[in-house]
Amino acid sequence: MKRAFDVVVSFIGLLCTGWIIIITAILARMDTKLSGFFKQKRVGQHGAIFEVYKLRSMKHVEGVTTTVSTDNDPRITRLGRFWRKSKLDELPQLINVFMGDMSFVGPRPDVPGFADRLEGEDRILLTIKPGITGPASIYFKDEEALLAAQNNPERYNREVIWPKKVELNKAYINNYSIFKDIEYIFKTIF
Repeated sequence: MKRAFDVVVSFIGLLCTGWIIIITAILARMDTKLSGFFKQKRVGQHGAIFEVYKLRSMKHVEGVTTTVSTDNDPRITRLGRFWRKSKLDELPQLINVFMGDMSFVGPRPDVPGFADRLEGEDRILLTIKPGITGPASIYFKDEEALLAAQNNPERYNREVIWPKKVELNKAYINNYSIFKDIEYIFKTIF
């Protein structure tokens, strides 16, 4: 039922927002001088690696290589800041949902080095497809601002945020309901 919901709603979403995705990708290309789409390897269901699609919101800055971004990240362009605040940068993930790499609701797909290193009962996170949104995404909706307030954002992400995300996502999986999925989608939009 979850997959059928994902296919139907992502198809409708792509039909309705495809023009927005194309226009914003063109603007992102002009803004960053790079491809308007950003692709990055992420860990998916059963630990499979896939490429997530997003609108590009960052430019290249020499010497900055971290995958953890904060509100004051010098790589984020002015237009990119708007994409991220409005969540327009996530729209291309409708393609990932339609193709079956992701679901609308689930744990956010992380870069290698987090989900693929889960151990014991925490590996339950790998039994489902990652999502565009979910309980941890809503709980940490201001994650970049939270990270910006830290002296060591990477360590804070690894030691505080990541364990809490694992806890929230395990509870989501253990108490799964399609109605909860719909609730998370509405909370994300509104």
